[in-house]
Amino acid sequence: MFISADIIDIASPLILLNTADASALGVSDGERIFITNPKTGKSATIPASVSQTFVKSGTVLLTSGIHPALGISPGDAVEIFPAKRPASLDFIRKKIDGGKLTRPETAAIVSDIANRVLSDAEVTSYITASYINGMDMDEVEYLTREMMASGDTITFSKKPVVDKHSIGGVPGNKITLLVVPIIASSGLLIPKTSSRAITGAGGTADLMEALAPVAFSASEVQQMTEKAGGVIVWGGATNIVPADDVMISCEYPLKINGRGKMLASIIAKKAAVGSDTCVIDIPVGPGTKIADETEGKVLAGQLVDLGKRLGIRVECAITYGGAPIGRNIGVNLEVSEALRILEKKDGFGSLVQKSCAVAGIALEMTGKAASGNGADAAMSLIRNGKALDKMREIIEIQGGDPNVKADDLTFGQFTYDVLSPAEGVVVSVANRALIDVARTAGSPAEHGAGLTLHKKPGETVKTGEPLLTIYAEKEWKLSEAIELCRTTHPVTVSGMLLSRIGAE
Repeated sequence: MFISADIIDIASPLILLNTADASALGVSDGERIFITNPKTGKSATIPASVSQTFVKSGTVLLTSGIHPALGISPGDAVEIFPAKRPASLDFIRKKIDGGKLTRPETAAIVSDIANRVLSDAEVTSYITASYINGMDMDEVEYLTREMMASGDTITFSKKPVVDKHSIGGVPGNKITLLVVPIIASSGLLIPKTSSRAITGAGGTADLMEALAPVAFSASEVQQMTEKAGGVIVWGGATNIVPADDVMISCEYPLKINGRGKMLASIIAKKAAVGSDTCVIDIPVGPGTKIADETEGKVLAGQLVDLGKRLGIRVECAITYGGAPIGRNIGVNLEVSEALRILEKKDGFGSLVQKSCAVAGIALEMTGKAASGNGADAAMSLIRNGKALDKMREIIEIQGGDPNVKADDLTFGQFTYDVLSPAEGVVVSVANRALIDVARTAGSPAEHGAGLTLHKKPGETVKTGEPLLTIYAEKEWKLSEAIELCRTTHPVTVSGMLLSRIGAE
């Protein structure tokens, strides 16, 4: 059937047919349509929705999430006909029943996910089945290789190529802004692709975007890395491992991230950017994704094994994640904190210590530092100014202002100090509560929003001293963040009254 196309600005790939046209094709709601652009020869298989009134007969409505790939413009004539039921659905059913998938079966599923042949509900079924029934390391390897093959890849002629990754879950973890320039200033290549915040107060891509553009193609990432030694870019713009982006969007509502899928996601992205050396930060402790050091060691062993299968040398740093890294949470606040360390060419505390420890492992792995001396070598690159110079070079090559300074980052004009109700010692901080307060204040969408944590566990405080300061760009968001603080108690001081319960 030839039919006229129209376009609607919706990101998810979708074809909408009039009831009469769907009936003529013999297609029901949710079944697949094969659509071809006769002018370009490009085609796609997409789940269809049916409406009696939203789209008129003789017209097919395409969302913006699919039409660019086909090169279709409003008014173009396209050819549509029913598509066969994909075999990948049978393989997903196999996984639901507890079976082990082969590599060809995994390849079919990943290809159909990347090409949006499968609906979100069908992708969620695969994710849920893998989460409940688990995946052995062979299945994880198959998924990793197929995810890597689902999009663009980068190859560098110069070796080694270094990458780093954090399992996440710790607020204020802006170490990439220090680790990348340290490693690049040593003469190594580090094409760092990063994510935006999903549940946090600022992903690494969000932070870097406060300094320079972060959306680049894979070829641009390669060219910039070869010139500057490193980049910090948003992975979502590169078409690197696009199948993972689809799966993440389906995982998000359920807040699940199965171990096998997480392993595959991490290593596929490292392999796709040409990395042969990778340091992975695994934070453990209260409020993190990994409960304790024992579980962290199990995960580390799995990452090392999977990396070996794909020709990547992996070392894991199991780090303390029970408190924020540094003092600031929120885009501009975190960027300012990281830049200040580079500018002062010195620093102390969790941010610089963790950054140098992680960067130091990479320096030792690549022979840039002797065994046991990596952290000191990393600190030397901060103190001699090479890391700052390299960060400025990276900012410039990504289209930002290389002369930007920590003091140029502005914070929200509406502020509030949360004061200690008692004298004593800070006995705990709640990572999730701190993130929630920063997000409620407006981060990461509003770059000036967030908070500064004045007191961390083990530090003494007097009655009336500030425990944290909240920043917001909108007064009403500040009010909501203050109220959240009152109910969640993100910082606990010894002897502090948390609530009263009694008969009315």
